[in-house]
Formats: sequence, structure tokens, C-alpha cells
Amino acid sequence: MNWNKWVRQIHRWLAIVFTVTVIVTFVALAQEEPLVWVSYVPLLPLFLLLFTGLYLFVLPYATKWRKARRTTPSAAES
Repeated sequence: MNWNKWVRQIHRWLAIVFTVTVIVTFVALAQEEPLVWVSYVPLLPLFLLLFTGLYLFVLPYATKWRKARRTTPSAAES
């Protein structure tokens, strides 16, 4: 499995973890005496989702840029 597939798989699992932590947070805050610190639990998977999502977003542009660099001759070669 190459690097891009690993990042995509991690992103999918992080999305599941984030969804579960948000549900747990809603349940915990609906209690009689809510634990306020529980509202910070979804932030870790959210930040990890941000980084993996940005990587996946930029990936097509980076590959297109890399392919264009390989096919275009540089000024030194002319």
C-alpha cells in the first residue's frame, strides 16, 4: 500500500472516530451535571482530519504540477 492510500485510509478512520466523539460529547453534555471538558475531546481527531484532508486536497494539484515539470524541458536543456 503506498503513502496516498495510507493517508486516505487514516482519514476515513479519523472521520469515524470524530463522529463517535461528537456523539459522546452530545450525550455527556445532555446530563444533569455535564462535564465541560468532554467538549474538547473531538478536537484531536478534528485537527488530524484537517491535516489529512488538506493533504488529500492538495494531492491532485501536486501530481499535476510534478507531471508538468517532468514533461516541460528546462531552460538549461534548450
